[in-house]
Amino acid sequence: MLFGKKSGIKNRNRERYDRVRRLMWIKCESCGKLVYYKDYKDNHYICPMCSRAFIMTPKQRFDLLFDDMTWEKIALPTVTDDPLQFTDRLPYSQRLADARADTGYNDAITTADGTIGGIPSTVCVLNGDFMMGSMGRAAGDGIIASIEHAIAQQRPFIMVACSGGARMQENILSLMQMARTTVAVNRLHEKGIPYIVLLTDPTYGGVTASFAMLGDIHIAEKGARIGFAGRRVIEQNIREKLPSNFQTADYLYEHGMVDMVVPRPELHDTLAKILSVLTKRPHEAKEINIATPVADVKPARGMGETEAYDKVLLARNENRPHFLDYINGIVDDWTYLAGDRTFAEDPAMGSGIGYWRGIPAVIIGQEQGRTIETRQKHRFGMANPDGYRKAQRMMRLAEKFKLPIISLFDTAGAFAGREGEERGQSQAVASSIATGLSVKTPYVAVNVGQGGSGGAIAIGTGDRILMLENAIYSVIAPESCASILWKDNKFKATAAQAMKLTARDMADLNVIDQIVPEPAGGAHTDWQTTMELLSSAVADQIKELQQVDPDTLPASRGAKFLSMTRDVEIYQPEHKSEEH
Repeated sequence: MLFGKKSGIKNRNRERYDRVRRLMWIKCESCGKLVYYKDYKDNHYICPMCSRAFIMTPKQRFDLLFDDMTWEKIALPTVTDDPLQFTDRLPYSQRLADARADTGYNDAITTADGTIGGIPSTVCVLNGDFMMGSMGRAAGDGIIASIEHAIAQQRPFIMVACSGGARMQENILSLMQMARTTVAVNRLHEKGIPYIVLLTDPTYGGVTASFAMLGDIHIAEKGARIGFAGRRVIEQNIREKLPSNFQTADYLYEHGMVDMVVPRPELHDTLAKILSVLTKRPHEAKEINIATPVADVKPARGMGETEAYDKVLLARNENRPHFLDYINGIVDDWTYLAGDRTFAEDPAMGSGIGYWRGIPAVIIGQEQGRTIETRQKHRFGMANPDGYRKAQRMMRLAEKFKLPIISLFDTAGAFAGREGEERGQSQAVASSIATGLSVKTPYVAVNVGQGGSGGAIAIGTGDRILMLENAIYSVIAPESCASILWKDNKFKATAAQAMKLTARDMADLNVIDQIVPEPAGGAHTDWQTTMELLSSAVADQIKELQQVDPDTLPASRGAKFLSMTRDVEIYQPEHKSEEH
């Protein structure tokens, strides 16, 4: 008896030890290593061995995203269970009961209010642990109720998606949630309320094909797998092996579907920065403090031939600041936004949101690159259709949130290549012009270097058009013009003079509204002074335009361009009547 009693105690201790051990150690499903639970928790539920980010519970998400882990859960509607009386290996009602027992949640949707960066916000979480985060009637009703709550409270709405798709056990009733949730999202957009989607691992099926891909801004958590159909389904269907990075967060970024890929620990600060701009929080103007890079630039061939061609060479100077240089020097709280949501992220067209001298704004522009590698990456500022479609998306984003648009155009032209033609370069440029002329928000366009052809005017149809003193604006490069019309490239300087492409010429032709001075040697000699002059000129124009009723801006903008080229007196040839 004594031995048996001791044995029983040991057995109970062993069971207790096993329970504690299971709570203390977790086996990573990705790398198979045992991870100490405290380390796993302190690392935001990311495996410290292989960096795999695992599903977080709604509570863990709220603690991560809200300030000071302080939030209040909101009540969501309930629905009847098992409307189709569905049974597979188990009755659906039993699966629901098991999921509720395992997770402690009634269904896949949980919503809470709190602040992010001091901004009152609503966060809705699709719980991947509850029947794979599948969307049924309860989830649909929960999302709709959460959006209606955000609208009523005028709070930004953040949707955290994690799902295997529509819930099969509810069949058509689940499918209809795609349309129902989209109705609610449309109402969010109509009310001008920020809608940010956080795509986590995994997010698939009807969720990605509805509310999860309709955000103003899409953030993919680093390591997330995101798609419509699953990898195995696609491989079986097309009988091909897919690339190893297929449907990863980085893959979606490259293909223009998400604005950014953010590691889990940085999500709170990223959201706070974005919400600050979208909600137009007051912000002190950033002090410009930038050094001019030292560059060994040899004198360009052709300087001194004509004044106009000198401007061409100054506009192309290798040390002249480009789009990202102006962003780094002038803009505070900058967030780069990527992708056309259709095909690709085009690095030739930069875009994002931030504070321009304390003014929250959407900023777009061509980036040319500086080194051999970055010039190749940015394609010398010559954008593909994807870049211009991204610019259109940014313009519409600015209109929704009543943010001014600032464009810094600097390109030899839209990219002329096979892929551009295949994806509709002409249509993309034309649509960018049309979108820029129609948006109901202040729009200031600045020619900071080369204003080349349709690639420039695509993002140059502003209420106010500014031009740096040594920038140029033309339908074609003077070298090409000389080759076509003079039949010899050596007449490039003559062609430049004849084309009237300088800032002074543009002002005389009433094409631009203001010339922004440059330092004596050109913008490339003194970045600090250049940025101070440019930032102040743009800020002054925006402040003036913000006093105008935004509904009237498209009409006045259109009238401005309709009046251009009428009654041009410059360079009118002398007419001599023929004698008969």
